[in-house]
Amino acid sequence: MTVHVDLDAEDLPRPPGPVTRVRAVRYDAATGPAEAGDAPAAGVPREEHLATEEPLEIRVGDRRLAVTMRTPGSDFELAVGWLHAEGVVASQQDVRAVRYCTDVELDPDERFNVVTVDLADPLAAAPLAARSFIVSSACGVCGRDTLEDLRARGYTPAPPGIQLGPAMLAGLPDRLRDEQRVFDRTGGLHAAGLFDLGSGEVLVVREDVGRHNAVDKVVGWALLAGRLPLSTAVLVVSGRTSYELCQKAVAAGIPALVSVSAPSSLAVSLATSFGLTLAGFARDGRVTVYAGHERLAAR
Repeated sequence: MTVHVDLDAEDLPRPPGPVTRVRAVRYDAATGPAEAGDAPAAGVPREEHLATEEPLEIRVGDRRLAVTMRTPGSDFELAVGWLHAEGVVASQQDVRAVRYCTDVELDPDERFNVVTVDLADPLAAAPLAARSFIVSSACGVCGRDTLEDLRARGYTPAPPGIQLGPAMLAGLPDRLRDEQRVFDRTGGLHAAGLFDLGSGEVLVVREDVGRHNAVDKVVGWALLAGRLPLSTAVLVVSGRTSYELCQKAVAAGIPALVSVSAPSSLAVSLATSFGLTLAGFARDGRVTVYAGHERLAAR
């Protein structure tokens, strides 16, 4: 498998970064509302750092399959993670190469917004080629969206016997937050992280404007590293837990998913059906478990 991008060539533009600097003006609201005849409020010009949001087009060969709004960075992992979630690739061996597009019809600064994935079996993406996706940076159900479809795709329950400590689960969102470097600069990104079930140590953390993009990035990281299925890892996400995030966890063989907020009803149904331990409101030493209670151990 080849992961290729020539960033050293002098004639190529630099890829966009995860942070964009903009000029803004801050006003002091403590001065109270303006009165008629008052002079214009005096603001303080300043530089702000915002999370970059740009489109990413995902291609397989010469076929455009999806466009998603994302935060630049870990683009190859995002593309491969999305293909894994859609059932196109299952392991590292299914991916021959991942590269940025060099299509001469694209403006140079647009080429880093197109990722092409070459598959060992070029026909594996045929079922998706008949329809195109526009994936927003918000969470929603993409592709197949029923429990029956997931079973038909061969999804199986996570392995039993894994024991999870409530205290460890409750503390993972804080560990995730500690790893959010771009959030520290922008205050405007979600994150997903994989942690070792035994030690609780961080394996990988990725940030993005969309929760599902961040999850695709960490799953793509695992796939490209030959680490799927992730049967000894717990997935931690910022924000709420949707059906789609649970689906991605189940597809990657992850036995537990933890969030700082609430799951949706369909997320709980999916977790219950596929043996996923689903926990929410993990904060301040507490955690609420909605499915997979049998894995909780008193430690």
